[in-house]
Amino acid sequence: MVIRSMINQDKSQLGIPTHCRLLYVVGQLGLGGLERQLYYLLANLDYVRYSPGVVVWNLNPEDKYYRAFKALKVPIYGFPADQPPLSKLKALRALVRQVAPEVIHSYGFHTNFAAYYAAWGTRALAIGSLRGDFVRSKRGGGAFRGALNARWPACHISNSIVSADTAKRASGYFRPKQVSVVRNALDLERFRVMGSTPQKRSYVAAVGSLLSVKRWDRLLRVIRKVMEAGRKDVPVQIAGDGPLRSALEKLADDLGVSENVQFQGAINDVSAFLNGAKFLVHTSESEGCPNAVMEAMACGLPVVAMDAGEIPYLVEEGRTGFVVPQGDEGAFVGRVDKLLVDDDLCFVMGVAAREKAQREFTLDRLVSDTLTVYRSAGWRGESVDTLPRACGRAQPQSHVR
Repeated sequence: MVIRSMINQDKSQLGIPTHCRLLYVVGQLGLGGLERQLYYLLANLDYVRYSPGVVVWNLNPEDKYYRAFKALKVPIYGFPADQPPLSKLKALRALVRQVAPEVIHSYGFHTNFAAYYAAWGTRALAIGSLRGDFVRSKRGGGAFRGALNARWPACHISNSIVSADTAKRASGYFRPKQVSVVRNALDLERFRVMGSTPQKRSYVAAVGSLLSVKRWDRLLRVIRKVMEAGRKDVPVQIAGDGPLRSALEKLADDLGVSENVQFQGAINDVSAFLNGAKFLVHTSESEGCPNAVMEAMACGLPVVAMDAGEIPYLVEEGRTGFVVPQGDEGAFVGRVDKLLVDDDLCFVMGVAAREKAQREFTLDRLVSDTLTVYRSAGWRGESVDTLPRACGRAQPQSHVR
């Protein structure tokens, strides 16, 4: 069964085509980095020229991003979460034959094979995604589905040079033939420097879902060690929610840092939250291209982060922040302590971080790089460089975590 989310019955008024040139497949429209990046891509595509559509593998109108995607006036198709996977594969193939896309882009690793299977036997070009560590993603899909998603489609887009290199070096048959890199992007109008100078900002910021891979336990131990070194006032605010919240709150209490750490839960205005902070800390053990780090840099904050995924390419060591060897909590303590006491360094690094964001994190770059990969993989669509941008897209909306 295919669910069609009708934006408006008056197709002539909206110019909704009878087919989609670019069809995107995504697992769900919940609160996550890949959903945000797909939203940015769709919000900045020339709708009339590229006729995009979205297929949601587990469609739930209550998901956080559903309304944001709907506001873009892009056709949304989807399947109920309880529909069997084989039934969804058949329904997706049938849908592809109806809307006749030229490109089917799986925007997450776990729908890669579905995009390939739907394109098989048609003229559509299938593109897969790798949005994190290749080995971890493949293992997370299970022995059978993980292997299929790792091998097909032949061309994958990764948001991290490190992840792409890992996939290319992987041994065996079940790996992509071609991996191209398209880094994440930001709405730089929304994430920008506002308000006070570092001297007047009151806390250290951390942003992300409360999941084990983010290693919040490391951050709590770092706070304790900074306090043990003599800095009793180390205010840290964590923006994000998830299944580990109660366990982390207990750990903070056990470590004696609960008075210094505030768990804010999901927040509506991430930009305002970052603009109240001195700098960002990031302790994840595995990443693709972390939006939280990019958003902090765009807001003029230095970043102290453990080496994971694209972080060494985002954060310039000693210039826009510090990159700490993975798992080295002692070095992390030293970098945090350095920024806590040196407001001038925070300011200089923050300025450099914003400048880098303005050069490299643009939405136009996300669109042009993505379309370039389609063409290099065999798509015969027009070159975006020769076509004028069209107006009339919905503006990026505020998001929560």
